[in-house]
Amino acid sequence: MDSTPVNWEALDALVIDFAKSERLIGDSPPSPSPTSLSSSSYRWRLLICQIRRSIESGDIDSAIDLLRGYAPAVLDDHRLLFRLQKQKFIELLRKGTAGDRDSAIECARKSLAPCALDAYPEAYEEFKHALLAFIYDKDDQMSPVANEWSERRRFEIAGLLSSILRAHLQAYDPIFTMTLRYLISIHKGFCLHQGVSSPLANLTERLLLEERDPPATPQESLFEAPPFDEVDIQALAHAVELTRQGAIDSLRFAKGDLHKAFQNELCRMKVDISVIDELVHEYCIYRGIVDPDPTNSGLHVASEMETADKWEAGSSLSENCSIVTDSDMSVSSAQMEGSQTKIDPVSTQNSDMDVRYPCEANSLSEDCSTSRVCQPEDNRAFQRNRSIGTVDRGKRKRWRGRDENFEVSSEVFAGSCCKDGLGATALLGCTNMVLEKSIIKNVSSRADKYEIILGMKELASEGMAAEVVEEISALDPDFFAQNPTLLFQLKQIEFLKLVRLGDHSAALKVASSHLGPLAAKYSALLKPLKETLFALLRSSEEASGKHMPLDALATSLQVAIGRRFGIEEPQLMKIIRATLHTHSEWFKLQMCKDQFEGLLWINSLKEHGGRLLGDATSKSTIDTCTQGSSPVTISSSNMRMQEDGSSSNQMSSSDIGCDENAILKVMEFLALPRGDAIHLLAQYNGNAETVIQQIFA
Repeated sequence: MDSTPVNWEALDALVIDFAKSERLIGDSPPSPSPTSLSSSSYRWRLLICQIRRSIESGDIDSAIDLLRGYAPAVLDDHRLLFRLQKQKFIELLRKGTAGDRDSAIECARKSLAPCALDAYPEAYEEFKHALLAFIYDKDDQMSPVANEWSERRRFEIAGLLSSILRAHLQAYDPIFTMTLRYLISIHKGFCLHQGVSSPLANLTERLLLEERDPPATPQESLFEAPPFDEVDIQALAHAVELTRQGAIDSLRFAKGDLHKAFQNELCRMKVDISVIDELVHEYCIYRGIVDPDPTNSGLHVASEMETADKWEAGSSLSENCSIVTDSDMSVSSAQMEGSQTKIDPVSTQNSDMDVRYPCEANSLSEDCSTSRVCQPEDNRAFQRNRSIGTVDRGKRKRWRGRDENFEVSSEVFAGSCCKDGLGATALLGCTNMVLEKSIIKNVSSRADKYEIILGMKELASEGMAAEVVEEISALDPDFFAQNPTLLFQLKQIEFLKLVRLGDHSAALKVASSHLGPLAAKYSALLKPLKETLFALLRSSEEASGKHMPLDALATSLQVAIGRRFGIEEPQLMKIIRATLHTHSEWFKLQMCKDQFEGLLWINSLKEHGGRLLGDATSKSTIDTCTQGSSPVTISSSNMRMQEDGSSSNQMSSSDIGCDENAILKVMEFLALPRGDAIHLLAQYNGNAETVIQQIFA
């Protein structure tokens, strides 16, 4: 799982879209224009949250008033209106005063009884049953109306109404949230199916909860919908773990739209949004998207003393990298335990160093060399890297945190729905961290280190390989001795740049001085060296920087340098890497392509040099997304599945001679996953009837 390649630029776009959609980030100073905060999807989600909270607290009148004001069409469904009025009746009785009892009688007479007459056939019997609450106490667990008194009814109605409102208002969660739900659910299912333990179990259990909101059931008028394609039914059922009838009902409610039904079901899955916010906050700081809060020691930082000892002693550091050229070659490094023990730090396994969104090198001839410094703690290094690393802190967003004030007012729907206060959300894993006074007083020092890391990342992403090697060597002369693959990749970039400029003599000097000795020492680098030298035979356009894995290299460099400073990669990176791996493995077992990977941009997360959200043109789109409304901020309600051929080579059902109708028949009758159905059919020459007979014999 650790070696799974990920398009981190695509994840950046998803995270930024989420943070902007949820109003977690803001300008610093705040933008005076309220239009930059307007988002209909966000406002509708805010409304749904307020209605949910009102119902869960027993304030049914407030929920009904909000529905009448903003979504009156929802109350045209008399089934839902009856359930709300019945809950209002129970809540009035729950208060226990004489006045509230009189109000309950009035509610039953004027509202509940009329609704019961035409809500649905069983409604009037339910109405008469609810009247028993007049004589049975709410604390009597043995009474015939104990279920009516249960506060769980509030949460059931609130969840049902949320499901209905999301679909009615097209107020789906941001793509990132839905993608995370989907990937984690597949990860859990894969681990269960394979009988293996998940390395992320503690975190995924906190993120994705077992409970789901009740499904939004179709109205009677939709029961006459035409039959749906069995492929769609089975795809939906297995994607979100529904029964076949549940999938049919979901498609009926969505009027046959498979993608809307999928989104409706996916948003029913409950997640701990506070944990997601913590993950996103940590990731945004790590990637330089937002400014770190100096009052919040968020990142996974070891003690200053321990970090300094490790840095000065040149302690071991594991670094997994791969080199990807035009021939799609890759290598990765393993651990090198100190300088005394000689261990080959290069292996041939794939890693997260993958070719991602192409970023052509800028300013190839720019001279960025500066004077050397030797100590990472030296503030001169910090100042120098700020100047050469093109880290423009003015473009970073300010982390607001989630606004917990869900009160809906006219101002909210005019566009000003967020406060300007900083969020108090702590980063994941830091709630219980006990910091020594000696660490707290060095927070500014950690911030300086972090600027150095981001500066190196920016240099690498711009293709300034020679400058990166010079700066890192000045910071730590032993760094590249412990990370030879990174040095090879940087020198490879430098070589290709010189070839592009037509300076073959200088390019060969780089190859003979650096690439050759490294390949001689580590045999796994020999093949990449040959492929690199082949660039001499190509035209300058073919050897241009647009084919260089700059962003992937920058990310791996950031992780390696960060670990030298005691800063671990964010938990979100680990989650995405592991869940993408299990997603690929799961659909290999199913012997088919995921129908929803384009909708959730999973294909972009896996793509090598693929498009970003909203067909963003380049990495610069992400860097400038703080200016006004983000071009990559899109609503999931208007997304369409992107056709692509990026899925890994998988064995399909046709490869083993199985008919699609036979597969669907076995899946339907035996309630089996697609892969299991195919394997059974393969044992009986593709005959579905024989398979079913053998199972039920």
